[in-house]
Amino acid sequence: MALEDIKAQVAKAEADAGRAPGSVTLIAVSKMQPDARVEAVLDAGHRVFGENRVQEAAGKWPGFRDRYDGIELHLIGPLQTNKARQAMELSDAIHSVDRPKLAKTLARLAQEMGQCPDLFIQVNTGEEPQKAGILPADADAFVAECRALDLPVQGLMCIPPVNEEPSLHFALLAKIAERNGLGGLSMGMSGDFERAIALGATHVRVGSAIFGARETG
Repeated sequence: MALEDIKAQVAKAEADAGRAPGSVTLIAVSKMQPDARVEAVLDAGHRVFGENRVQEAAGKWPGFRDRYDGIELHLIGPLQTNKARQAMELSDAIHSVDRPKLAKTLARLAQEMGQCPDLFIQVNTGEEPQKAGILPADADAFVAECRALDLPVQGLMCIPPVNEEPSLHFALLAKIAERNGLGGLSMGMSGDFERAIALGATHVRVGSAIFGARETG
């Protein structure tokens, strides 16, 4: 099964980097995947999944959670402030905290709800105008702002530009995290997760390599 192959590759990348076994969390990105494929991965014993859209997660995961114990759900896509409450109710972690308005909304809701998922700040390491995320030059100040709001910031996340060497972006993210005392690094996808692990990734987001090509339409 593809899942076992990816888990073996993660374990080898951990060993090659001199890291402890199990130090990297494999997030199986199940966005736009049919339930049967997700169920097969659940039946194989995997429990950590990622979704891009709150609406899709809300339609899919409550039912699976009724049938499978120990599911951990990570929201890895852009989050609108009007979906923040639902995202907090559904998710164990949110990887896309990318602007002050969203941080303030999450802080207000955390006070109301008495709980908050683990949070990762998305950094736009390629400074791409079409992509979400805090610019690298603004990252330190935004980390401080989130901490001042008592938000549980665990780490940083990035999505490197498709036409650039991802290792440069992984190294930049790791440097920003280190100087801010953050241990979490959500970086690396199907094509580059081994390089991300070599540069300190704690969470890798793998979809197509586990599930096959996404269904569209």
